[in-house]
Amino acid sequence: MSGFGELSGKKALITGGGRGIGRAIALEFAAAGADVAINYVGSADEAQETAAACEKLGVKAVIIPADVSNADEVAAMFGQALTELGRLDILVNNAGITRDALLLRLSDDDYDKVLAVNLRGAFLCMRQAAKIMLKQRAGRIISLSSVVALRGNAGQVNYAASKAGLIGMTKSLARELAGRGVTVNALAPGFIQTAMTDAIPEAARQQMLAGIPMGRMGQPEDVAAAAHFLASDAAAYITGQVLRVDGGMAM
Repeated sequence: MSGFGELSGKKALITGGGRGIGRAIALEFAAAGADVAINYVGSADEAQETAAACEKLGVKAVIIPADVSNADEVAAMFGQALTELGRLDILVNNAGITRDALLLRLSDDDYDKVLAVNLRGAFLCMRQAAKIMLKQRAGRIISLSSVVALRGNAGQVNYAASKAGLIGMTKSLARELAGRGVTVNALAPGFIQTAMTDAIPEAARQQMLAGIPMGRMGQPEDVAAAAHFLASDAAAYITGQVLRVDGGMAM
């Protein structure tokens, strides 16, 4: 666990929390004392393994299946999270997909699907969280953007658009909620070692590494530490910001 403030007694919902960066954030929050609701849409087994690992750290952990691009499923997910956890203090919009192709080969369906999950999904979750947090007059909303939103990347027009849109959404919502004690921030990870990046061909991997001043990939735990900071009392006066976790890649 990182050396930020405790999250003891806090309740967090992490979308796409069963694996990769989402799993690391769930474990980071659990180690800091937060109960966690872990959303998943693919593998229930992975989500259950993550929940079990969190429970070993002494907190309550529940898993909730939901497609974040579906408004009815998102509403049901928040309802279950409130029933299971009692309240909601932290939302982490982590669920995301890629459908990479150069623009002239990018299908309408692949464009629409990425925007639906990455951007509409975050919007639907933010709207549900805002209803809850405004009444509490407290809360943290943290969304996973990407350095691709800041610098672009060939073959990822759809993904870059979704992640750039998420930054605009974050800044706008931060202005709407700041007066009620709710902060809204984004993280912009760079080249993080996950199952998604493991599939990148070695030649492309080396090219990416050459563009990182620190000379290495980040780990999911690096992003989780940044999420912990933004969720903690140490970040109570920080809102509408985009924190890059990229080894200097986009500076």
